[in-house]
Amino acid sequence: MTVLIDPPLWPRHGKVWGHMVSDSSLEELHALAAAAGIPARAFDRDHYDVPAELYPTLVDLGAHQVDTRELVRRLRASGLRVTSAQRR
Repeated sequence: MTVLIDPPLWPRHGKVWGHMVSDSSLEELHALAAAAGIPARAFDRDHYDVPAELYPTLVDLGAHQVDTRELVRRLRASGLRVTSAQRR
């Protein structure tokens, strides 16, 4: 079981954001988010949006840094990915 984060590349609300996912367990993902103080409202069905300033904390707590393509590939392979069609 691994929690993954991709590089913060997306500007919004005066910050730069990235994503955090698990490749096997939403429980694992929620636990790491809670340990880092990330609010539940940052969860979007299959990932958390996380600001760049939390990246050192997330890595210290065990998140693995991967590029965006790897993050999406592993999220899809996990079966936890929520597709655009499912979001409607």
